[in-house]
Amino acid sequence: MNLDMFKGKTLLITGGTGSFGKNFTKYLLEHTELKKLIIFSRDELKQSQMEADIKDERIRFFLGDVRDLPRLERAFRGVDIIVHAAALKQVPALEYNPFEAVKTNILGSQNVIEAAIDNDVEKVLLVSTDKAAMPANLYGSTKLCAEKLFVAANSYGSDKTKFSVVRYGNVVGSRGSIVEHLIRNRNAEVVHITDERMTRFWLGIEQALQIVLFGLEHMNGGEIFIPKAPTMKVKELFNIIVPNSKHNVIGIRPGEKLHEILLTPEEARHAVEFGDYFVVLPEEHPYIQDSMKMNRYKKEGTPLTADFHYASDNAGKKLSSAELLDIVSRMEQLLSKEQ
Repeated sequence: MNLDMFKGKTLLITGGTGSFGKNFTKYLLEHTELKKLIIFSRDELKQSQMEADIKDERIRFFLGDVRDLPRLERAFRGVDIIVHAAALKQVPALEYNPFEAVKTNILGSQNVIEAAIDNDVEKVLLVSTDKAAMPANLYGSTKLCAEKLFVAANSYGSDKTKFSVVRYGNVVGSRGSIVEHLIRNRNAEVVHITDERMTRFWLGIEQALQIVLFGLEHMNGGEIFIPKAPTMKVKELFNIIVPNSKHNVIGIRPGEKLHEILLTPEEARHAVEFGDYFVVLPEEHPYIQDSMKMNRYKKEGTPLTADFHYASDNAGKKLSSAELLDIVSRMEQLLSKEQ
């Protein structure tokens, strides 16, 4: 990984007080020579807690909302790299409050695009989700729209501002996740599970950080970077973390899928296998002045077979019990420090 790309640069993270933002911030401050790192978020309490936790003269905190374009215009001045992680994500809540998701995840993403272009930001990377692929809920639908906006934004950036996307599944170590809930309820006699056939993609927080770093290093503008994420049945995850608890099957909730998908058959037609990743290339890229940049993927990558798709019930990589327990152990250590 070429971390020299951050030397002397100013990087901003929208939604920077979330699980990803905090861990990415700590990683960057420890391993890179960034000039400045800006945390942009709307939660003043989380910002004050993060400021108390992370002591580094390079970090700045900027209170604001991605729904507020003038505030973004001010925040992006002098910024070289943006990681756009701000989003409303709770599926049941967004099914009940649909337009709130639209205002943050779609309109907010368009505001990020416009402010980045107006300020000549070099790179802007959207953090997306497997729920954006063939979406079955409003959250996934809004993130799909955000992806489309980011890919198309390259036609307005005049090759000065490049926009790309990383798309991945559940992060085991994130706050508010099912794994955190199970860890906090290790002695529960009964745990609720929606469907014992359900499968999901699972990543550790370190893997999520590496995906974003990979995207920032390789992006030319217009790509969607997708990791070959491992999968596991939700039932197996429950059996490993809370082996003594009985399962109460409650049925799939509104907006949930039985299996998730990271790469659809339609996308696979214009995607390549690129090491540990799939790279979805824009179907048309007249906005990229040097199309040879995209030809690199076709030369170094491998075209995918007809009708290929990468779903949590057919993915080749499986998350082992040992890998899950290692992630859980590290999360337990983190939770114990916060108590």
